[in-house]
Amino acid sequence: MSIVLTRPIAQSEALEVRLKQAGYAVRLFPLMEIAALPDDSDEQKVLDATLADLTRYAMAAFVSPNAIHAVIQRGMEGQRDFAWPPEVTIAVMGEGSRAALALHGITGRHASIVGPTDAFRSDSETLLQNLDLPSLKGKKCVIFRAETGRDLLSEALTSQGVHVDHVLAYRRFAPAWTPDRRRQLDELMAESACWVVSSSEALRTLLDMVKRSAGEAGVVKIHQINLWVSHQRIAETAENCGFKHIRLIGSGDENLLLALQSCV
Repeated sequence: MSIVLTRPIAQSEALEVRLKQAGYAVRLFPLMEIAALPDDSDEQKVLDATLADLTRYAMAAFVSPNAIHAVIQRGMEGQRDFAWPPEVTIAVMGEGSRAALALHGITGRHASIVGPTDAFRSDSETLLQNLDLPSLKGKKCVIFRAETGRDLLSEALTSQGVHVDHVLAYRRFAPAWTPDRRRQLDELMAESACWVVSSSEALRTLLDMVKRSAGEAGVVKIHQINLWVSHQRIAETAENCGFKHIRLIGSGDENLLLALQSCV
């Protein structure tokens, strides 16, 4: 089986190695790019100030693995002895974020980590069900995120009397549409492959690229691919967009590997 990984390159490389070792043909076609904040920007200064005084927060929420990598890497760049304060609870959206924390040496042994227990619904709604909201009332929490995103978590915390700060940690954007990207997309659409998509935003980017490359006929063709998604909300988006063969596999690399094993 040929597999197309659409996450940012840095998030796909380790999984690519594991899949190739298991005998799968893997193609990388990122549908989102991640960039650090510009040096000396106001956003970077706010992030640095936040990291220098993390203990004023009862909880820090990360919206994605990208947010985790951006925050921890910036913390280590700014403070040689940077370490996550164990008294600050970490809230994450899924298994991919837990794995990202572990890459930086942060596990349940070093901090209190709270996240959704349902691998198929790794989102703000499910996270809220697992938070001890009464214990957070009157305290401060920070949400590390990109420029855009859902406000459900922030609104829900605020409604419970939690004081919420939003801190921009990274930028995300669709890859540039270049002749090389068009060639890659045309080649992939000519193959029989399983596409793994981990965000609704990435799915919409894919459709936009297909329209640019092959018009409505291309959209009809891309609707027939085997699409594997990590979350129920992405599956709903895919169905609304017209995709015909959607499989919900849950968040995290391990669930993808389990799903592949079930196809053997």
